[in-house]
Order: sequence, then structure tokens, then C-alpha cells
Amino acid sequence: MVNKKSRAQVRAKKHRRIRHHLAGTSARPRLAVFRSNNHMYAQIIDDTVGNTLVSASTLSKEVKDGLDKTNNVEAAAHLGTVIAKKALDKGITTVVFDRGGFIYEGKVKALADAAREAGLEF
Repeated sequence: MVNKKSRAQVRAKKHRRIRHHLAGTSARPRLAVFRSNNHMYAQIIDDTVGNTLVSASTLSKEVKDGLDKTNNVEAAAHLGTVIAKKALDKGITTVVFDRGGFIYEGKVKALADAAREAGLEF
């Protein structure tokens, strides 16, 4: 009998493996991305002290107002520009990108590209 792991279990394992290799510091914090079925979340985290420095999601009013849907590539790109602008306002210019175990394509790639275009370096 073949036992197949769920996608959530596979993603969680990938995420643990990725987090083993990268961590955010105060000089270069971590841009963590989480994607649910309906929304996307992005946080910039300093792992040395465990603080979230900047956060944004498609649930927040400032992001949601300019969108028709919250779970498509356009919403992810808009979220990327919002998180980058917030980070630049706080003086954060370089980050480490943590894709959270998700495949780097579609929404995750759109968020990363938009953040790069808005001024973040990673």
C-alpha cells in the first residue's frame, strides 16, 4: 500500500529544511511569505530577537482596497510593493527571502519581483 503525504506535510518539511539554512539578522532581516487559499501574508522578521519588524497581508484594509480578489497574482504583486514600501520607511533595504516551503512560481514569485522593483534587495 502506498502512503502519500499531504501537500501541507510536504510544504512544512520543505519549510523546516529552508529555515535550517537561513535566518534573519538585524542587519539583514528575513522576508517570510505565507500563502493560504484565500490570502497572502508577508512579514519582515529579525530572528536574533524574534521580532516582527514589518508585516502586511491581503487582509489589511490598505492592501484590500485596491484589489478585486485577494488570492491571485495581481494581489500578490500589490502586497509585494506594500511590504517593500513599509520596509523602506523603516530603513530596511536588504532582506533574506524565505519562501516558506512554497514553490517559487506564481504568487510567491510575483510578490518577490514586486518587492524587488519597489526597492528591496535580495
